[in-house]
Amino acid sequence: MAATFPVAIPSQLRSYTAGAARVNVIAPSEAPRLRDVFAALDAAYPGIRFRILDEAGHVRPHIQVFVAMKVERDPAALLSPGDEVMIVGALSGG
Repeated sequence: MAATFPVAIPSQLRSYTAGAARVNVIAPSEAPRLRDVFAALDAAYPGIRFRILDEAGHVRPHIQVFVAMKVERDPAALLSPGDEVMIVGALSGG
């Protein structure tokens, strides 16, 4: 059974989503994991996953991911149907 997840996209990655700040993706799994959401994002918006995960499949250091308003850095984390995923990019300045 597939589940739909709302995903908040940071401004740094909106060029992949045609400017959309929020998208919905479907994770086609009975036990959806965060990595399934990233895969669905990449299927809909090619190239975006590489900006979130490194070559080893870990969340990049300058990216923070929240699931249901809690920090989640493990792509293998189980999700509940409808959990909101928020991706936040680091800001720099001085």
